[in-house]
Amino acid sequence: MAKYLLLKHYRGAPAAVNDVPMDRWTPDEVDAHIRYMRDFATKLEGTGEFVDGQALSMEGTWVRSDGAGRPPVTDGPFAETKDLIAGWMAIDVDSYERALELAAELSAAPGAGGEPIHEWLELRPFMAEPSTVTE
Repeated sequence: MAKYLLLKHYRGAPAAVNDVPMDRWTPDEVDAHIRYMRDFATKLEGTGEFVDGQALSMEGTWVRSDGAGRPPVTDGPFAETKDLIAGWMAIDVDSYERALELAAELSAAPGAGGEPIHEWLELRPFMAEPSTVTE
């Protein structure tokens, strides 16, 4: 089994076929999209391929340490993930091909007008554990 992260983006990805921003959807369209996402996760729970997933709010803060006793820096001149990442789902599948298949299915979640979004999802493998050298 291999774990992958499916990332949904607010912006930064290539344009979707049904490229209407979620803040312009009707409440029923938002509900249908969320229901699709939940049903998809439930299906993957049934196959043992679902690990976790969450939608993310628009709020967020960048934080880093500037050393002991120094206050953290909370913003800077870089892309804000709160503007980019809409949510994520972690899956655990038998192959890269299966990960692609599931990402494509998730891409078809409904959007404006109830039509599939056909959005681009970022598929990223989890880093594997480093091999242990034994003598």
